[in-house]
Formats: sequence, structure tokens, C-alpha cells
Amino acid sequence: MAGRTARLVLLAGAAALACGSQGDREPVYRDCVLRCDQRNCSGDALRHFRSRQPIYMSLAGWTCQDDCKYECMWVTVGIYLQEGHKVPQFHGKWPFSRFLFFQEPASAAASFLNGLASLVMLCRYRAFVPPSSPMYPTCMAFAWKMDYFCASTVILHSIYLCCVRTVGLQHPTVASAFRVFLLLLLTAHVSYLGLVHFDYGYNLAANVAIGLVNLVWWLAWCLWNQQRLPHVRKCVVVVLLLQGLSLLELLDFPPFFWVLDAHAIWHISTIPVHVLFFSFLEEDSLYLLKESKAIFKLD
Repeated sequence: MAGRTARLVLLAGAAALACGSQGDREPVYRDCVLRCDQRNCSGDALRHFRSRQPIYMSLAGWTCQDDCKYECMWVTVGIYLQEGHKVPQFHGKWPFSRFLFFQEPASAAASFLNGLASLVMLCRYRAFVPPSSPMYPTCMAFAWKMDYFCASTVILHSIYLCCVRTVGLQHPTVASAFRVFLLLLLTAHVSYLGLVHFDYGYNLAANVAIGLVNLVWWLAWCLWNQQRLPHVRKCVVVVLLLQGLSLLELLDFPPFFWVLDAHAIWHISTIPVHVLFFSFLEEDSLYLLKESKAIFKLD
């Protein structure tokens, strides 16, 4: 009983008021969804729908009600365009033309290519950089743990890498303490968004703040070492590109051809950045390995 009560308290704490978008507030949309639901989503009509539904759609969790919302969304969009109005959002999102079971096919494809680029470059890093390199454990282990959770952790991971590269190699305890601090910061950030209130404004402000810390820290180190370490120029390009491309996330417009929006363009644009950043990590790790061997010989 106590466990059930605790779960109910957590669910109540996670609940928040939500506002609909202009499109799904339209009477024509609501009436269309209601009629479609009554006509297709019960009894023999529902069994007929399921028999005709492609298996990949059912496996992806697309229900009869979801299909009604999708079809009625386009009915509403058609009316808006016919009457000369701007394209509305539905349930907080722009209307996208789905492909197979992907509601946002361009973003899905770009996310896959981003992951593939990271995997290929990570395999290349492992092939060319020996595990004895001072930066190898940092680039391998912590990356998997941080990148798993959410987009914000990518920036925190970059800040952690910068800390290790600038301070942690000489003072490992400082890097370890900073890692604990970043993990606590991430936990507090995710807990607030997930359990208290998913505030888009706060999330954007937090990401901008840590992004600026990441930008200033990396650029300061790169400019300080640009004469001694020519490969840091790649790091400068990566940091500036990411900061510039992140502005795409601030844009908000209906998708081109009902497929390509600002978020998808951002995902596509960051694919080559992964290649350049891993190239910098590879060269820098090999430099550190060479430097550590030289120091070992002197000793």
C-alpha cells in the first residue's frame, strides 16, 4: 500500500498543466477526430483497421486514434491554406508528412547519421589511438555514459573533456571532483524537467549558459596553445560551428515540403562536425602519447 501511495505521489508531482496548440484547438480538427474515432476505432471497424494496418506501423505503436489525428491534421492544414492562413501547430509540433512509421523522417534520418558518424569516428579513434594515451579513458568511458541520456549532456561532456585536457592531466583529483559536480548538475537539471516542470524557457537558458562556458573555456585554451599545437585550430572550428549551428534550434518555422524543419537542418548540419571533432581528439591524443613517452625517456 505504501509503495502504491508513493508511486501516486510521484505521478502527481510530475503532472503539469499543458496548453494545446492552435491547430488541435480548432473545432474542425476536434470534430474530425471525434467522427473518425467513432467511425473507425471500435468494433468491426477497428478490427478492419488493424487487419489493413502495415505491421511496421503496429509495431511502432501507431493506433487507430493516432491515425485519425494524423489524417484530421492534414484536413485542418488544407482548410488553413485554402483560406490564406498560416500553417498551425498541432500538439506542440508542426505538421510533418510521415514516412513508414516516422512522424519526422528528416530528423530521424539525420539523428541516425549523427549516431553513425560518431560510431565510425569512435571506432577509428580506438584503431589509431593506443589505450596508453592519457586522454583515451576519458574519451571512451565517460562519453558513453553521458551521451546516453539527453542532448544537454553532450555540452556537459564537452566541458568535462575541456577540464580534463586543460587541468585534469596534471591534477586528476580536480577532474574527478568536477565530474561529480557535472553529474550532480545533470541529475538536478533532468529531475527538475522530468519531475517538477518541463519548462522550455528554463531548458533553453540552461543550455545557452553551459554552452557559453564550453565556448569560452575551449576557445581560451585553443588561443593560448595555437602556436605550440597547430591541431587546436580544428577544435576552434568545431566550437564555433556548434555555437553557430545551435542558433538553428532557436528558429521556428513550418517544415519545407512538410519534411525539413530547423531541428532537422540542425541535425544534418552537425554530422560533419563529429568527424572534425574526433579528428582533433585523435591528433591531440597521439600528441599527448608522444609527449608522455618523451618525458618517460627523460626520467
